[in-house]
This record gives sequence, structure tokens and C-alpha cells, in this order.
Amino acid sequence: MKYSIKQNKHLKVLRSEFVNYNFDKRTGLMATWGRTQDEDPVFSPVGPFILDIEVSTICHRGCKFCYKGNTKNGTNMSLDNFKTILDKMPKALTQIAFGSGSQGIENPDLFAMMEYARSKEIIPNITVADISDETADRLSQLCGAVAVSRYADKNDCYNSVQKLVSRGMKQVNIHLMISKETKEQAIETIKDYHSDPRLKGMNAIVFLSLKRKGRGEKFTPLTQEEFDEIVNLSFANNVSIGFDSCSQKKFIRAIKNHPDKDRLEMLTTSCESTCESSYINTEGKFYACSFCEGGSSFPEGLDVLNCNDFLKDIWFNEKTVAWRSNLLESNKNPNNAGCPVFEV
Repeated sequence: MKYSIKQNKHLKVLRSEFVNYNFDKRTGLMATWGRTQDEDPVFSPVGPFILDIEVSTICHRGCKFCYKGNTKNGTNMSLDNFKTILDKMPKALTQIAFGSGSQGIENPDLFAMMEYARSKEIIPNITVADISDETADRLSQLCGAVAVSRYADKNDCYNSVQKLVSRGMKQVNIHLMISKETKEQAIETIKDYHSDPRLKGMNAIVFLSLKRKGRGEKFTPLTQEEFDEIVNLSFANNVSIGFDSCSQKKFIRAIKNHPDKDRLEMLTTSCESTCESSYINTEGKFYACSFCEGGSSFPEGLDVLNCNDFLKDIWFNEKTVAWRSNLLESNKNPNNAGCPVFEV
């Protein structure tokens, strides 16, 4: 499929017959449309816009709900393999979400990887939990956005947020997995948003719905009523919030009586796995998303390192196409969570 890309320091623009976008490299804001500006494309035939790439499975925290089940005895992706993967990605790619451990630097090549991404006009982002001043220095220089995970002890999270914001970062978010077991943490964080000085200048709290996998199997999803409580409390306290795409249908139900419902709904997106995003693990294997790795819905990853053509061999592989078709069919059903794998 023919398409054109133009870009400068601040903006990347893609134009084609079936999908188009304007991507702001400074804010991460991305506007996409199809044949017309009123058409919402169901997937990108020119390849993924976002790459979720796992560069380390090493983590020292051992969090009780880690869906990956990571420990201190993990593996790292090599810098050479990272470069090979990135060189094979279609030019439509705009940004990378790096997957690593809580400190971010479990892979000693992380910053070299981010620099290589920058050299190819691809914006690096990462999720961390407790970082040093030195790591904050480097992340603030290289990343477009950094998410800081909130766990039981809020101080690791809040201190890390403060380190990043104090270095001039504008796109600093708190990531918080919501479940019955973490609901009180969510409520506490909402109340701390304006009162704790360490959070001054951060962008938003992003709530991630539980997917029961790995160590997270023992946790319990929020009911719709409990989810509504989180949304309503955030609005009542004038807190900037976001959600993962897994939460879209619950969020839409939560705002059904909100006076600004139409605008808020327009800002949401359904699951974009295999439609606009890719996940690749430390071994260079492609899966529909990080939660599908090792599961029955996508039992074997596709080998990106040894593929000849990412679009032909991976993006339009029969396994990817089948998973994408199942997802798009699932998204049509207004009564489910829009995920063909997990009960969200």
C-alpha cells in the first residue's frame, strides 16, 4: 500500500488512501482518520503506529499482581537484536513503549536503545516504579513520556514522579492497576493528586483494568459500580485521569449520564492490539499484546528477528489476521468489555 510520511522536529504526518495521522512528537497527541476525517479506521494496513517492546524480564519488586510474574532472574534483549527489530519496523511507527523492571535500568543497554530510537525519529516511552536521580536525568532527556507505577507504598511512586517533573518533563503519569484489592490505593491517589506537593506538575493518573494472568490471577476485577465510583470521584476532585483501552467500555458506561459525555467518549479508543499496535518480547517474538504471550489465544509468537518483511510475514500473517478479525468482531458487541481474551 502506498503512503507518504513527512516530518520535522515536532510533527510526523502520514497520508494514504485508507489511514492518515498527525502525530505531535512533543505531547504524544495523535489524530487518526480514514478515507475522510469523519471515518475512524478499524486498523492500519501500513503497520503499527506504536510498538510495545519488552527489553527486560528482570524485576526486583516481585509485585503480587504482576501479570508477567517477573523476578530478579530474568533475561535482557541485546542491543543488536533491538536494532534489528527496529530496522524492520514500517516507517509508520511513531513511538515505543519500553517494558522493563521497576528501576528501568535492568537492561544496561536501555539508554542506548532509546538513543537509537530517537535517531530514527521514534519517540521512546517507559513505565518505571522507583528510579534514581541518575535514571531520572536520562529518562527526562530521552523520553516523550514516563509512567510511574503505584504500588502499596506510595512514596516510591510519588518521589519518582517528583524527580521527573522537577527535570522539566510534562508527560509524567501515574499508572495504577485497579481491582477490588487496590481500590483504596486508587482512592488515596485521587485524593493526593492536589494535596501532595510531590505530584505537582504531573500529567494524569492512568487507571489500568485488571487482566487476571500470572500473579494477578488471585486479584478481583472491579464491578461496574466500583469502576463508576473511581471515575466519579476523579471528576468530583478535578483530577486528570486516563484509562487503558481495555477499560473503554466500562468507562463509556460510567459516563452515560455525564453532561460532557459525547466529548469524553470521543477521546476513548477500543483495543488497538494488531490494529495500530504491536508487542514484541525479549526473544524478538511478536504477540497480539503482552497479555496474550503464552496464552491459548496466541500460543506461539511470530519471529520478528528472522522475518524478511514485517508487513507480509508478521502484520498480515494468518495468525495475526485471525486474531485481529476476532478482536474487531468482539468490539462490535456493546455488552462485552471489547477483549476477546480476558473478562475485564
